[in-house]
Amino acid sequence: VQLQASGGGLVQAGGFLRLPCAGSGRTFSNYVVGWFRQAPGKEREYAVAISWSGGSTDYADSVKGRFTISRDNAKNTVYLQMNSLKPEDTAVYYCAASTTMGRLFRYDVDFWGKGTQVTVSS
Repeated sequence: VQLQASGGGLVQAGGFLRLPCAGSGRTFSNYVVGWFRQAPGKEREYAVAISWSGGSTDYADSVKGRFTISRDNAKNTVYLQMNSLKPEDTAVYYCAASTTMGRLFRYDVDFWGKGTQVTVSS
């Protein structure tokens, strides 16, 4: 599976962005997909995940209530809707795939996509 994240950009605080993560390969729908982010000078951190069916999601406390993850397996795409953005959301965002949520939470990832830069100005 290959993953391609896009949709990043510069936005003002309070604004929104939608990040698609497009997957290739017929087995994309078999994987849990998550988003991680890495701010300048900081370690990569987990943000959100969605199960293979889309029926289960998980959010880090830092994004809960503002970010929403969804997926369309017919299009091999996972979406991250980011609302009420804050300057502290500034980071490179990476989508990743793993066979289980438990592995994803442990950063035990099978596939990483290239990141997309999100910058939130104050």
